[in-house]
Amino acid sequence: MDGTILVADDDRTIRTVLTQALTRAGCKVHATSSLVTLMRWVEEGKGDLVISDVMMPDGNGIEALPKIAKIRPGLPVIVISAQNTIMTAIQAAEAEAFDYLPKPFDLPDLMKRAAKALEVKRRANPAPSTAKAPIEMQDDLPLVGRTPAMQTLYRLVARVMNTDLPVLITGESGTGKSLIARAIHDFSDRRSLPFVVVTATDLATMEGPAAVISRAKNGSILFDEVGDLDEDAQARIVRMLDSFTDHSPRIMATSQADLSAKMEEGVFRQDLFYRLGGVTLSVPSLRERVDDIPLLAEYFFGKADRDGMALRKFTPEATELVRAYSWPGNVRQLENTIRRLIVTAPEEEITRAEVELVLGNQPAVEPLQGGGEGEKLSASVGKHLRRYFDLHGGVLPPPGLYQRILKEVEGPLIEIALDSVGGNQAKCADLLGINRNTLRKKINDLDIQVTRRRKLM
Repeated sequence: MDGTILVADDDRTIRTVLTQALTRAGCKVHATSSLVTLMRWVEEGKGDLVISDVMMPDGNGIEALPKIAKIRPGLPVIVISAQNTIMTAIQAAEAEAFDYLPKPFDLPDLMKRAAKALEVKRRANPAPSTAKAPIEMQDDLPLVGRTPAMQTLYRLVARVMNTDLPVLITGESGTGKSLIARAIHDFSDRRSLPFVVVTATDLATMEGPAAVISRAKNGSILFDEVGDLDEDAQARIVRMLDSFTDHSPRIMATSQADLSAKMEEGVFRQDLFYRLGGVTLSVPSLRERVDDIPLLAEYFFGKADRDGMALRKFTPEATELVRAYSWPGNVRQLENTIRRLIVTAPEEEITRAEVELVLGNQPAVEPLQGGGEGEKLSASVGKHLRRYFDLHGGVLPPPGLYQRILKEVEGPLIEIALDSVGGNQAKCADLLGINRNTLRKKINDLDIQVTRRRKLM
């Protein structure tokens, strides 16, 4: 994405987020909290795109649109507003805004709309052949979600992005804690410096911390799942942090465990807890932001399409079922489920029955936590199977049920087992009681996405 963008918003956090994101995408940015300043820039011929709030301290962004169009015909304006009423959207359309987004807006969505606006302007006014080639915008930003819980998280990320405070990121497995840490680094002033993820192996010796500091330089260090580190590793981190000067790396840590509870149990050092917890960011589980599920599904379908996989979408009934599921594996489980459905679904539209086939045999939080006291696993599995049969309304499921069910059970079992041992396949094979080569074959046959797991080995 290439061009100069004028940003006008009285919210400093929003100006910071947009400036950082647009600059990283390859644009020049001028940001202001004043509509008068914005209009002066427009009159001076600055900018290829305007992104403006509506209610500004010194005027109304929508009312300024006709004047902008008169001064600079063809200059696209994207209106963003916390006045989330139908009238605001209508007024923006009547004033011929290029686009309109209600606050809280989704950052990746706004970035795509900005790229589209710049491209439309470029085609209408071709640049000289000597102009610099546009920089391709990365469309895999991890901040996908427009629910209040996620928008609150985004604002906190913006506030801590360029501070030196240590950041502790908490949340369940699969919520994207490491992605948040990476985003803090990538959008910060340290983005050109190293981002170092520390493993237990890095802290196994007395010399380990010094080597980590040397690798990180003045960039960022992430202790992933810090609650799983043993006492010796924790002590070495404390000594490392105590040795820092004014020009030291940024420290971040993630944990799905309750560190305060671990501290009370005596298995997590109190001094380390307070050193890491300068700012705590809590990443919500997927069931705490159900309204983001359709947006995430659309994002993952689009991502798969760009990767060369078949274009797919959910039917309304399938979307209803996906929203109702509890997603114990959170966003990672949702992505893996969608990728599996893209491969197995025969038509462009994925039906409720096809989703049920995948989800009906995956563990759900409610049945496991809300079942009867001492309920056996077989009883819980039986409920899922009965639900699957009932879905067919008295008609038998397609032939080959036995192998399909085994495959659907094996997949999540192996994925969860891998997560529990931090991705260590040898430990996973021992846990499951199978040969390591057998485990590798099943991972390959079941198309399980093996990525860096969050537990430290």
